[in-house]
Amino acid sequence: MNPALEARQLCVDINGPSWSASRPLVLDRIDFAIPEGAVVGLVGRNGAGKSTLMRCLLGLTTPASGESRLLGAPSLKLPDAVLERLGYAAQTPDLFPRLTGEEHLEEIAAVYPGVHMRDAVALAGRLDLGLARRAGELSQGDQQKLAVVLALAHDPDLLLLDEPVASLDPISRRDFMRALFAMRRKPSPRTVLVSSHLLSDLERVVSHVMFLREGRLQLFIEWDEAVEHLRALPRAVRPAQLGAGELHWAARQLLVDARLHPEAAAMPALGMEDLLELLNS
Repeated sequence: MNPALEARQLCVDINGPSWSASRPLVLDRIDFAIPEGAVVGLVGRNGAGKSTLMRCLLGLTTPASGESRLLGAPSLKLPDAVLERLGYAAQTPDLFPRLTGEEHLEEIAAVYPGVHMRDAVALAGRLDLGLARRAGELSQGDQQKLAVVLALAHDPDLLLLDEPVASLDPISRRDFMRALFAMRRKPSPRTVLVSSHLLSDLERVVSHVMFLREGRLQLFIEWDEAVEHLRALPRAVRPAQLGAGELHWAARQLLVDARLHPEAAAMPALGMEDLLELLNS
């Protein structure tokens, strides 16, 4: 089965596509393959490169080197047949201030085949979003809700969401996470890449987690596998090179795979907050 999303040695220069070894990279040799039907949480501190990675995957940012593909097509040359299967909500919603929510949905329906107006209106209702007001009159949270409704309206096979719930209250965030999976008419599961700093929300829904730090991919793993096998050990004096099953050095701890380090089996399981703190220390 072909990956739904993949990146190969993807690099983005801070000053554009003309790469220079003397300048820092926003993304540095990113490699991954996300299987179809996966729900991936993209995690990292502000400035880690999460938004840039999403824009690269969508072909909105040109890499300095390497490549990425969506649904088998190069990101920089996505055909209409692939674009019709994508949904995207940016961190800052890209809306028309003078159009109402209903008018936004009508515009989407004119462009994308397969828009289910009844489902979209029902989703807006679940999110407590009125569609009669102009986008420019909505709060930031309601603008985010509208952007997500528009991204889901045509039942995309691949959904990319950049901090979609940052301005939502806890109840709205819960309803939103449920809606990711409820609004699906096709028999195949939807692939989702979602970034958020609200890690407790991600823990409930993701199948995989991807950690970025300063433009580098530190860890990409199935979440169930991470919970079951990843542990932190007190750091011992060791050679600088990581050994088998040793995943990351930190100031006082070592992230290990307990299957290769039996002494770690008794250590407590790590949550996403634990992993983020350890991987950034």
